[in-house]
Amino acid sequence: MRRDARERREALIRAAADCFAEKGYTVPLEEICARAGVGRGTLYRNFRDRAALALAVFEQDIDTLKATIDMSRPIDEVVGDIVRSGAKASALFTRMAIELPLSRENLDDFHHLGERMAAIIQPLVDRGHADGVLRPDLGVIDILLSMRMISGLLLPQMSEAEIREKIDRSMALLMRGLSGTCGTSRPAGG
Repeated sequence: MRRDARERREALIRAAADCFAEKGYTVPLEEICARAGVGRGTLYRNFRDRAALALAVFEQDIDTLKATIDMSRPIDEVVGDIVRSGAKASALFTRMAIELPLSRENLDDFHHLGERMAAIIQPLVDRGHADGVLRPDLGVIDILLSMRMISGLLLPQMSEAEIREKIDRSMALLMRGLSGTCGTSRPAGG
């Protein structure tokens, strides 16, 4: 891809991420194009439809995550960092699931993104098993599900301090369960 074409594609993805976050997935495509400084033809040369554009936003988030997260740190810190850095993407994903029906082709692309994310997380899970901080019966899907649950607690209007507190408290509780260190006794009457 030529540099100018790549720059226009990147501008569309940035504009889409901002517009989707501000106005949802039903934002007019013309508004995305205007914010990116391109015409509608450029949009359709790069993306087959609105959902493909949305998926490109998530793909870019995964690329950024892979390049920036230090996977050598303790599992709870890495998961917390992923949740924190992916808070915006998680909110966008939830909106997408509600507002945008996916074609079979886009659904396949969405599953591919999940596979990419799983591949990023797998070494972390392997290390967690080897270090004994992750129960052997838990895997990548469990970690991804845990991250989605924690992300669901975060609201766009929260301050960075509130987000950090929610993630830290959630991770402490979650790691007790993931490591198998929570008590197995049930309260009386439970």
